Formats: sequence, structure tokens, C-alpha cells
Amino acid sequence: MTPDRRKPVAGGRSRVQTPGLAPAYDVLGIPVAALGWKEALDLVAGRIERGEFLRVAWLNAHCANIAWQVPRYRAALNNFLVLPDGLGVDLAASLWHGRKFPANLNGTDFTPALIRHIKTPLRIGLLGARPEVTEKAVAFFAGLAPQHEVRMISDGYFTPEQENDVLEKLVDFHPDILLVAMGVPRQEFFIVDKLTKAHCTAALAVGALFDLQTGAIPRAPLWMRRLRVEWLYRLWQEPGRLWRRYIIGNFLFVARLVWARLFGKNATFSNNDGEA
Repeated sequence: MTPDRRKPVAGGRSRVQTPGLAPAYDVLGIPVAALGWKEALDLVAGRIERGEFLRVAWLNAHCANIAWQVPRYRAALNNFLVLPDGLGVDLAASLWHGRKFPANLNGTDFTPALIRHIKTPLRIGLLGARPEVTEKAVAFFAGLAPQHEVRMISDGYFTPEQENDVLEKLVDFHPDILLVAMGVPRQEFFIVDKLTKAHCTAALAVGALFDLQTGAIPRAPLWMRRLRVEWLYRLWQEPGRLWRRYIIGNFLFVARLVWARLFGKNATFSNNDGEA
């Protein structure tokens, strides 16, 4: 797909176009779809049902920090329909465009909603995570929407030597929806570098979705999700691993937004050790 988008005027409220031809807001140079729930579900479902190859990813503050520091990841996202995830991108939209995104289309909720939304029987492939988690995720999605055929393609620990076997399995099964759960940015690189319409119709970069939906990683209580502070629950669960991502990372994200607002989206601002 060739992106069809206009560069917004710095500090203005003009919109860009995502590769999915959806209106979007710019977040640190990345076009993120500005859609409501129904619009987003209908857009993605329509592409799948018409057999049109589509890549879908999500952007939150952590992903935006990585994209700021890793040009290859930032460039890869230009090949995706990027959906908004969390308060951070809403802050970016408010700062640059004077309004928030119409909806928080986080992948943990959007992906199951999409699978339920499409009534026509589909083939759904799961790729990534630990073997026992992926097997449980197959059972979860099969129970969520019994009209679909759900199959595990591979866990996320295949070696470079095994990669061709994984790709051949995809060609043979050719899922209408392929859920790729390898973490950012590995999953986006795999989708862009390795997958074509010969392998699947829609490839979704879903991160920790399998762990969250199977309970391998408990989700925050509903009230925290409604307040959109699920990250606080994750920080409480794994402070040793996640404090840099959420404490330092959130500060850096806001600093980068302010820096870009003052000096332009392409100005350089990063922490000394190069890690978000």
C-alpha cells in the first residue's frame, strides 16, 4: 500500500492520512488514525472481508519513545494503519491538534472486538509469545467467536533457521487475520520485512495480547481501565522491569512533545543512554 497523507503544518490542526486511508493525527511524526470504535472496526473488517492486505499496529507513549530513537521502527510504522493506545497519544493530539482522539483503540480490547465484530467465518492465526500461552490464546479466541477457525502458527521463539518453516505454514493456512505477538519493535519488523498478501490478509502487531487475554499477565481492574491508568497497575506488578518504561519513559515522552512543539517535529531530543 502507498501511504496517502499530507504533512501537517507545524502546530496546526491539519490531518494526515494513514496507509488505511483513515483520517489521522500526527504524534511525533507518526500518523495515528483518528477514528471512533465503529469506524475503526468497520474499516479493518471491510479490508479483511474484501481480501485487501493490511498491516495494523498500535502507538502508545512507550512505542512513540522507541520510534523517536529507532528510525527503522519509525519508518516501518508508515506501512501500518496505526491505532491510538492510551493517554499519552491523547496528550499529543491535544497539544498538536487541539483535540483528543475520538476513541482509545487499544489492542487488548480492539482485537477481540474485531474478531467478534466479523460474523463471516475467518481463519485466524496466532504467532508469538511462549508456547503454553499461545496454546491458551487459541482456546480463548476460539471460544470468543466459534464461527472462526483459530490455529497456532508458532510461538515467538523460533530461530532464524526455522523462519522459513513458519512462513510456509502461513502460506498454507493463509489466515484472514494473523496476530503477531513478539513485542515492539520486533513484531513490526517481522510483519514489514517478511509478510506479504501471500501469507495473510491482515497482520496485527498485538504485543502482550496473548498474555493479557489468557491471564498470564493479569489485567488491571475495570475501574483503572476506564480511567486509562492501566499502566499504573502494570508498574505495580513489575516495578523492577517497568519503572524505566513508565517513570522515565513517560517523562521523556512529554518532554519530546514539548520539544517538538517548540522546535519542530524533526528536532532531536533523547536521553543519554538511548533507552526509553
